[in-house]
Amino acid sequence: MVKKKVSSGIPGLDRLLNGLFIGDNVVLYDDAGSLAYPFCMKFIQASHQQEKPIVYVSFDRSPKNLIQTLGPLADNPQLTILDCFTNGKGDKAEVFNKFYEKNGAQWPYQIIRVTDPWKPDTVLDAIDALHRTLSGDVRFVMESLTGMQDLWEGEDQILKFYSHSCPRLYEMDTIAYWIVEKNAHSGRLRAHINQIAQVAVDLTMTQGRSCIKILKADKRYPADLGIPVPYFCENGEIRLRKSGTKKAVILDLGQAVKAFRSHQGMSQRKLARLAGVTPSTISQIENNNVFPSLPALYRIAENLSVDVASFFRPRIPGPKDIFSSDESVRIIRSDLDKNSVEIAQLTPPDLDLPMDAFLITVLPGKRLNAHFMVHKGPELGHLVSGRLDLVLDNRAQDMSAGDTIFLGKDFPSQWVNPLTEPATLFWINMKAQ
Repeated sequence: MVKKKVSSGIPGLDRLLNGLFIGDNVVLYDDAGSLAYPFCMKFIQASHQQEKPIVYVSFDRSPKNLIQTLGPLADNPQLTILDCFTNGKGDKAEVFNKFYEKNGAQWPYQIIRVTDPWKPDTVLDAIDALHRTLSGDVRFVMESLTGMQDLWEGEDQILKFYSHSCPRLYEMDTIAYWIVEKNAHSGRLRAHINQIAQVAVDLTMTQGRSCIKILKADKRYPADLGIPVPYFCENGEIRLRKSGTKKAVILDLGQAVKAFRSHQGMSQRKLARLAGVTPSTISQIENNNVFPSLPALYRIAENLSVDVASFFRPRIPGPKDIFSSDESVRIIRSDLDKNSVEIAQLTPPDLDLPMDAFLITVLPGKRLNAHFMVHKGPELGHLVSGRLDLVLDNRAQDMSAGDTIFLGKDFPSQWVNPLTEPATLFWINMKAQ
C-alpha cells in the first residue's frame, strides 16, 4: 500500500525530504533546545489547514504555558493536549491544577490530564484510547523524548516506549513529530531511534547560523542526505536553501580548531595551558559556544603550528573526490626553522578521511634536526624531486627522486637537502582504524 504524501508546512523541507508521508515518525534532534519548535509549529499549522486532528503530548510544559506558546494555533477544536506535565514534572502542584478549575466546555481545544505519567504503559494506553476517538490521519507532536527520560529515569524506559509506540503510530496512519535534545542522550539511544524512525533530522546552530541536515528519509533517497543546509526563520516562516542553488559554504571555527588539535595529538588541557586559557574555554570554542579574542586565537594557532587563516578556510559541505589547491593548509612547526622547510596539508583537516596527505619541501642546503611530522601511526613518503639524506635508526641513508619510504615505529632524527634545489616529498600519514 502506497502511503499518501502530505506537506510539513515548510516547502523547503518538503523538497529536501522528497515528501512527508502518512505513517512517518519524524525525529527532530535539537542541538540548542529551541530549534525544533518552529518546525513543530509549522506542522501544526499545516495540519490545522488540512483539517486534521492534532494531539500534542506534553511532558515539559504546563497546559497554560503550551497554549500561550501555541498562540492562535490553540484556537482549534481539533487540537487535543495530552497533559503529562501536571502530574509528572509538575508534581501535582496546586498552581498547575488550578488550570483545570476553569469551565472546560468553554475551551475550543480538549485537554486530557494523564493521571500517572511516570508510568510509560499508562501514557501509551492514553495515546491509544485518545486515538480511538479520532478519525482520519491523526497528527502527533511528542514533547519530548528528553522530558520523558527525565521523568522515567533512564534510557531503557525511553527506548522501550519509543520502540513500542512508533510501529503502532505507523500502522494507525498517523504522522508523529518527536523532539529530542541531542546532547542529552547517548549515541546508543540515538542509533536505536534512527533505526526505527522513518525520518531523522538534525538541527544545529553554528556561529549564529542555523542548519538542517537530513540523517534518514526512509524510501525517498533525498539528494542532500547528510549535507547541512542553512535555513532561517523570518516572520514565522522557515526558509531553506532552494534545490539547485550553489551549495552553502561552511565556515566552522570550532571544528577547525578541534581538527588541528586532534591532528597534533594534543589534549584540550595542553592546548589551554600553552594558549593561556582554561580547558573549558577550549571546549567552548570547539563547540562554537564562544569565540576567542584575537590574541588568544593567534596563540592557539601558534601552538597548533598553523596559520590563523587556516581556521577560516571555507569548504563546501558534503562528499568530495577532488580537493582544490585553495583548500590546502600551511603547517608551521614552531620547533623547526620556517626558512628550512615548508609543509602544506593537502587534505582538509576537518574531514574524516583514513589518511592525511601533505607536500613537504626541504629548501636547498638546509638541515632538519628532527622529523617534520608529529604523528602517531605509520607514514609513507615519495620523493617527487631532488635528493634527501636522512638518519634513521642511527643509520645514514639517502633518497633520490622517485624513491619511497615507509615509516612504522622509528622516525628519522635528521633530514638534509645537500643540493642547490628544493627537495619535494609527497607524504601520507595513515590514521589508526
